[in-house]
Amino acid sequence: MTRSLLATCCVAGVPQTSSATETGVGRPITGQQITPYGGIVPSTDEWIVSWATIYYEGSLSANKTVSTGNHITGGLNYQVVYTIANLVKTWGVSLAGWNFASSIGVPVQYSNASSFNGLLRPDHGTQFADLFFVPVIAGYHLSPTDHAALSLQIYAPTGAYNPGRLANAGQNTWTFTPNIAYTKLFPKHDIELTVNYGIEFYTTNNDTHYHNAPVSVLDVLALKRFGNGWNVGLVGGWIQQLGNDTGPTADALDGAKGYSVGMGPMVGWTGKLGKTPVSANLRWVNEFATHARPAGNAVQLSLSASFE
Repeated sequence: MTRSLLATCCVAGVPQTSSATETGVGRPITGQQITPYGGIVPSTDEWIVSWATIYYEGSLSANKTVSTGNHITGGLNYQVVYTIANLVKTWGVSLAGWNFASSIGVPVQYSNASSFNGLLRPDHGTQFADLFFVPVIAGYHLSPTDHAALSLQIYAPTGAYNPGRLANAGQNTWTFTPNIAYTKLFPKHDIELTVNYGIEFYTTNNDTHYHNAPVSVLDVLALKRFGNGWNVGLVGGWIQQLGNDTGPTADALDGAKGYSVGMGPMVGWTGKLGKTPVSANLRWVNEFATHARPAGNAVQLSLSASFE
């Protein structure tokens, strides 16, 4: 059985708003930072290869002012296709109930953005996004059915970025996310409950002098598995900005603390291709409650395989 520990490797660098991080989104998309078995780090020595694509379409209403680079505009439309290839190495080391792994991901993003009031020209492009890596993922087995994983996830400002563009795949900031994932298994009914929580801390964008406030990201997943390898469930998320942004455009706009809440269905399959354990998952999340952040829909398709 392939047990994914990529609890947050599927996060998009959507073009960023002053009212909730620069251009309004920051890195996370509601309900996309969690995977099945996210709190379990295998004790085996293996490689886990995954691929995930997120399609997100959303908008920030025209009566919301937005900071985009060095400009201020009213409202934005977003369309993003974010694809990340991720590699995880489990260490095969067990230490007093702890297991360990490391991860690195290389993303590519298509971005299409336009402002409602037409002050800024529409922009689109396909570019490399910011490199994602996790030096150490530490998993602890609380019991045979209770598991937790701790990590510090890092985005490096390696993606394409131009402060004069509306659509950027990179965000021009380092981002550090202390993260915890917890998985509870109910073997009698083949049910899983996983919770993932992290707080994103951003460095200052040196080109715009914009500093995003920390962002709290909570995702929850519940799955029911069947004997034929299929599973169905629900996934949801709550993103909450924890403070006000700072910088020239942020100060001018008196940015508010934005949030978004979303939920939707998820379906997946786990099995083998030959002798290789594989899994596939498809989810859709609708953002039904937002403030000072875009409201929209996200669809994610992810595939993974493990190799000893």
